[in-house]
Amino acid sequence: MAYSRNVFLILGVLCLGLSAVAALHALVSSFLLRDGVAAGFTACFIVSGFTGGLFTALGSGARPALGFRAAVSLTLGAWVGLPLLASLPFMAGPAGLDFTDAVFESVSGFTTTGSTVIVGLEGLAPTLLFWRALLQWIGGIGIIGLSIAILPLLRSGGMQLFRLESSDRSPERLIARPGHLAAVIAGLYLLLTSLCALCYSLAGMTGFEALTHAMTTVSTGGYSISDGSMGAFSPGAQWVAVVFMLSGAIPFLAYVRAVSRFEGRRPGGYEEAYGLAAIAAIFSLLLYLAGSTAPIDEPGAFRHAVFNTVSVLTTTGYAAGDYQLWGPLAMVAVFALTFVGGCAGSTSGGFKIFRIQIMVKSIWAALQRAPSSHAVIVTRHAGKPLSNDDIASVALFAGLYVASFALGSVALAAFGLDFITAITGSATAIANVGPGLGAMIGPAGNFTEVPQAAKWVLCLLMLLGRLEIVTALYVLTPRFWRP
Repeated sequence: MAYSRNVFLILGVLCLGLSAVAALHALVSSFLLRDGVAAGFTACFIVSGFTGGLFTALGSGARPALGFRAAVSLTLGAWVGLPLLASLPFMAGPAGLDFTDAVFESVSGFTTTGSTVIVGLEGLAPTLLFWRALLQWIGGIGIIGLSIAILPLLRSGGMQLFRLESSDRSPERLIARPGHLAAVIAGLYLLLTSLCALCYSLAGMTGFEALTHAMTTVSTGGYSISDGSMGAFSPGAQWVAVVFMLSGAIPFLAYVRAVSRFEGRRPGGYEEAYGLAAIAAIFSLLLYLAGSTAPIDEPGAFRHAVFNTVSVLTTTGYAAGDYQLWGPLAMVAVFALTFVGGCAGSTSGGFKIFRIQIMVKSIWAALQRAPSSHAVIVTRHAGKPLSNDDIASVALFAGLYVASFALGSVALAAFGLDFITAITGSATAIANVGPGLGAMIGPAGNFTEVPQAAKWVLCLLMLLGRLEIVTALYVLTPRFWRP
C-alpha cells in the first residue's frame, strides 16, 4: 500500500540518522576518549544502518505525504523502534546492562521521562553519558514536532485545537510553510540549549557538565551525570535549571510568534503559559510551607521549594534533596503535581495545562447552565469557542489517562511493588516525570531494584504517556486495519 511505503521511507531515514550519530560516538570513544564503550556504538551503527537501508529500499518511490493511518504507524514505529536500536550502547562495555534495563534506559531517554537504572553515574564513560543526554535532547524536539504536526491531525485528546493554519491569507504566514516553521523551531531549540549551557558554565559547571545538563534541561528530560542529580551542583545552577525547565515547558509556537512578530493569536499559547506560572507559584508556596518545618537549611528552603515544584510540574524530574523528608503535605503536593504537566507544543509531558483549563471552564459552564436549560453559555479557550467535539475529546483523554494510571498501578503491584511505589511509579511513568515516591524510586533512589517485569510495564506507560494514549490505542481498533 502507498501509505506503507511512506512510513518505511521516513522510518528508514530516521534509522540512518541514528546510525550516523552512533558512528560518530564510536569514533569519539575509540580515538579520543578511549573509554571502552565503542563496541556498543559500533553495534548500534551497524544494526541501525542495516535497518535504515532496508526500510529506505522498501519505501523507494514513495512521496513523503502522511494520511491518518500513515501518521499513526509512523508515530508508533518511531517511538518504539528507535529506543530499541538506541539501547544497544547500554549493553556493551562498562555499563553492561541487560536487555530489559538497556531498553528501559533508552525508552526513558527518548520519552524524556528521566527514570534511570544506572548507579554510579560519576564513573560512567563520558561517551555514554553524552549519549543519554543526546537521546533526551532528540526526544525533546521530536515531542515538539509530534504535538505540532501529528497529534492535531489525529485529534488526540483535544490536540486538534492546535491545528495550524494553512491558508496563505493568514497573518501567520510562517506557519503556512511547514519546512520554514520546522527550521525556526529547531533554531530556537538550539538557541535555548546554548544559552542554558552558557548559564550553567557561569554557575560553576564544567563544559561537559554544562552541555549535558543543558540538553536534558531544555528537553525537560532530567538525566543528570551525577547520582545526586542537581543536588550535586551549586544553588546558582539550580536557579538556572528553574529558568530553563520553564522555558522548555512553554509552547514553542509562542516563541515563534514572538520572534516572528505574528499578529494573530493561536490556541494554547500565552494562556497556557500563564496557567503554568500560576500553578508553579501556588505549589512552590505549598512546598515552602511544608519545608519550613523540615530539616533543611533555612536560606535554601525557598530555592528547594521552587526547584522541586518546577522540576515535577515541567516533568523534568531533576532532584535537589529529598522532599519526602518534608512531611505529608509535601509528598501529597508533589504527587498531585505529577499529573499536571506543562503546555501543549512544548517538551513537557503530563496531562497538560490546556486540558485542565478546558475541563475547569466546561464544568463552570455546566454549572451556569443548570438553573436554566435555555441559557446559552459558550465555552472558550484562548479566545476561541470550543465545540462539543473538543470538550468530548478532552474528557475522553481524561478517562483514558485515569484508567491507564489505575491499570498500571495494579500491574506494578501484581509484580511485587508496594502500594506507594506502585501508584507513584505508574503516575511518574505515564506523566513522563522521572522520580516517584518511596525508598526505592523516590528522589533519593532510582529504578534499579524494580522487578524486570515491572520495568516493561513502566516502559509501556512511558510510551503511552508520551504518545498521548489515544494514538497508541488506534491500532487496537479493527477499522484501523481495514483497507
